[in-house]
Amino acid sequence: MKKILGLLTCLLILVFSLNGQDHVVTGTVTNQADGHTLPGVQVVVQGTTIGTTTDMDGKYEITVSEDAVLEFTFIGMTREVIDVEGRNVIDVELAPDIAQLDEVVVVGYGTRLKYELSGSISSVSAEDIAGHIAPSFETALHGRTAGVHMSAGSGKLGQQIRTRIRGSSSISASNQPLYVIDGVPVVSENLGSPGNEPTNPMADLNTADIESIEILKDASAAAIYGSRASNGVILITTKRGEEGRTRIDVSSQVGFSDPTNKVGFLNREQYLDLWEQAAIASFGEDVDWKSMLDGPFPFWRDPDNPDDITKGPDTNWEDEALRRGETQQYDISARGGDESTQYYASISFLDQVAIVNGNSFDRVGGRLNLDHQASDRVSFGMNMNLNRSRNFRVAHDRAFATPMQMIALTPLDPTHDPETGELNDRTIYENGLIVRKHSHFDTEVFRNFGNVFANIEILPGLNFRSEGGVDILSQQEVQFNGRPTNDGGDTGFGFERHVNTKLFNLENYFTYERIFADNYDVNFVLGSSLQQADYEYASMSGRGFPSDDFKRIISATEAINASSSGTGYRYTSFFARSDMKFFDRYLLLISGRADGSSRFGRDNRYGFFPAASAGWIATNEDFLIDNRTISFLKPRFSWGLTGNSEIYNYAPRGLYASSDYAGLAGLYSTTLPSPDLKWETTTQTNIGIDFGFINNRISGEIDYYVKKTEDLLLSTQVPASTGFTSVYTNIGNMENKGWEFMLNTVNVDRDFKWNTSFNIAFNENEVTNLEGEVISAGIWRVMEGEPIGVFYTKEYAGVNPDNGDALFYLNEEGDETTNNLAEAANRIVGDPNPDFWGGFTNNFSYRNFDLSFMFQFVYGHDIYNHGFEWQASGFRWEDNQTVYLYENHWQKPGDDTYYPQPRLYEENGYGTSSIQIFDGSYIRLKDVTLGYTLPRDLVQRANIENIRIFARGYNLLTFTDYPGWDPEVSSPNTADITTQTSNIQQGWDFYTAPQPRTITFGLNVSL
Repeated sequence: MKKILGLLTCLLILVFSLNGQDHVVTGTVTNQADGHTLPGVQVVVQGTTIGTTTDMDGKYEITVSEDAVLEFTFIGMTREVIDVEGRNVIDVELAPDIAQLDEVVVVGYGTRLKYELSGSISSVSAEDIAGHIAPSFETALHGRTAGVHMSAGSGKLGQQIRTRIRGSSSISASNQPLYVIDGVPVVSENLGSPGNEPTNPMADLNTADIESIEILKDASAAAIYGSRASNGVILITTKRGEEGRTRIDVSSQVGFSDPTNKVGFLNREQYLDLWEQAAIASFGEDVDWKSMLDGPFPFWRDPDNPDDITKGPDTNWEDEALRRGETQQYDISARGGDESTQYYASISFLDQVAIVNGNSFDRVGGRLNLDHQASDRVSFGMNMNLNRSRNFRVAHDRAFATPMQMIALTPLDPTHDPETGELNDRTIYENGLIVRKHSHFDTEVFRNFGNVFANIEILPGLNFRSEGGVDILSQQEVQFNGRPTNDGGDTGFGFERHVNTKLFNLENYFTYERIFADNYDVNFVLGSSLQQADYEYASMSGRGFPSDDFKRIISATEAINASSSGTGYRYTSFFARSDMKFFDRYLLLISGRADGSSRFGRDNRYGFFPAASAGWIATNEDFLIDNRTISFLKPRFSWGLTGNSEIYNYAPRGLYASSDYAGLAGLYSTTLPSPDLKWETTTQTNIGIDFGFINNRISGEIDYYVKKTEDLLLSTQVPASTGFTSVYTNIGNMENKGWEFMLNTVNVDRDFKWNTSFNIAFNENEVTNLEGEVISAGIWRVMEGEPIGVFYTKEYAGVNPDNGDALFYLNEEGDETTNNLAEAANRIVGDPNPDFWGGFTNNFSYRNFDLSFMFQFVYGHDIYNHGFEWQASGFRWEDNQTVYLYENHWQKPGDDTYYPQPRLYEENGYGTSSIQIFDGSYIRLKDVTLGYTLPRDLVQRANIENIRIFARGYNLLTFTDYPGWDPEVSSPNTADITTQTSNIQQGWDFYTAPQPRTITFGLNVSL
């Protein structure tokens, strides 16, 4: 009986439930702006999966309960939530989502709405780079913005990132952009000691503190920064407080890294086989090739089988140089405030162990941003960042002490001496494991950058802002090489270097913003800027340590190479900008900046940098305002002049230095004066269009630009009879021109969401005038009519299939060949500048799950793999060879191969030539993230706002034909390279470590 009653009760409940759902609601959804019906609007019962979509006439029908709540959503329109309340007909008007157009973009000395911009500015939001784990935020920008090409030098941590915005514009001056953090230009150049790895001051900024990054690409956007804007400007805005309760965000990540690639070198069996082939090829069939293995260093044999050469050590030195890395990062932040005071505070810790043996990086820091409204007219605030970073560095790529040079050792060499059990010191090159154990090279940086500011409203719309900024950096490098190392010698070697930089920035400016007669929106900026930067250097090295337990210079019995120096520069600037909008459709911007710099001669100290841009919001015209296909259309045009002053601080002056002459102090001249030295200027013209279709479901940007640089700041050679080697002059012109495309699409916008972003940029660089001069730097050339830094050397013509000889083109026409490398003609054989680059991003979400991935690609750049002159030399020396050569070399008549016959101690074409130059094009799966957000009703029971768990992968896949470790290489990794040489010598790979393939697991909690 109880079972029957229970069953009846369940049936009654089911009937009532069904009756409650049996309420049909119909209606029409229209666009509030123009009254047109909207097809494809999603209509969902709130809190359920019950839903439908409007038909082609904007009509819908749905069966719900009488007390249901309906949600109406459509791309490009605001969301509407409506209670049914028993009604059968509900017509809905959706308003355009102005927020999509009203995205606020930071520009120089202010902000503007995205849709009102007439210049070319790319934006990256905090969401785009959230959770990125790396010493520098710059690596998070790879592939995300059109026209911006970034390249990490190698897989070593803490290195400077090579950034080019719309190509290279200079030969001797810097090509790096200007970095501005919260309005303060900051130190971004390498401060590392000569002869060692370059450092990256931008690694001192925590990515988690960044709110947005704006990249000013064209002259109209960047000219407000005048003399320092030829290479573009990167504006970084950090997070700020907001009115409301305190929100605490906690984030943690842990993970591991492996090399993206290993080249693959010969094992013992392969090495002996190739050695035998090479010896026979050079000395004949009767050669005793086994005895030739015993050179100045022992050929290690198995002590139990000394006559069996196949037995013995078989060391994989590539595995010793490249290891598994580890990473962990923890961030905690709090933001909140009331009507008068808002704050953002954070602390962070990052610890990374590189894939390169001996290299690691850690950083701990904190930030405090405050905003206070003192009265109706007065507000003030501050931004402050304090941090300490430590980079445990390794020697540069061209030093024998670098871990990557271990790979040159043969597989016959054991890591440890079998007789003593100690690390093997009887190797042809230095055993990097000895360097790892008995040396250290640590760089510690303490840094404080930030500013204080005050804003006064003088009249309605008229404001005065004053801000003072600082960037104080103290860097200490401590190096010690113990006795077992080659550099340590018999008594050890120590080195210490201190760098202190102090940058002060003062900005004062007025802004006036007002709308006249409802149709004239004007924004004026007028102000001045003062900047002072001072650099102090002191270093000393010493030898003669009592033991390796004493590692500081004070313990050295012989102090050598002590030095100290100081330098600095000053800027005085005045700037103005007028930004106008008429009838909500016509845009006009005019700006100018006058800069005075201490880096130029008295007669050319000041420069003026004007710019102008115009835009037309065509979709606000009557003939397009009702168009249902074209949501947004804005053609724009800009022109401007920017400068480059990033050269040696005292370039126009003749300098003197002290000298010791027989115990007497004296002076001698060190540099030639160049009193007529003036600004390097870049004129840039940009034509672009911003567009949106189908309620901005498809949107994007197209730009075409031409950058012409004149009066290049060039370090030119002078006759040796002058007693000098070079002097700075203004010689030459350079041009960059190209296309940029950005396309964003919302593919699906329901419970399952999918959007895509694609960007690609094409750039052509040409040196148009050098007054007949040719600049040489190794195999690189700068010459008229060619891109900067083309490869100029002998051209490899392949292998003679009859005898295995390497062939080279005898003349520039390429119609004759020779097997004598010295006879071959030099010619242009490659170009390290890419033809195009870009990125492709997809974001998916379904309820609480999210997935995103990004591919980055670069095409058309060549790489000079200098290391292959030894790694693929066919035993020109004893260096271990690549498996690539082993499998692709000539062995018998008729073979069609890339590499010639290996010949022991013979070059057979293995001098410098295009045989070491390869196509570096690649496509890389740069970033993949999979996350899950716990249901809010579940976590809120524990008074937690949000919990998200995720896994993330970086550099997971790389598709390339490049036979080296990694195609993402940039320039020589030595800090003593000059700016000019670094600009020219691009794409140089010499035992350069690959990028890390990293996988992390993380947790985000919001309270």
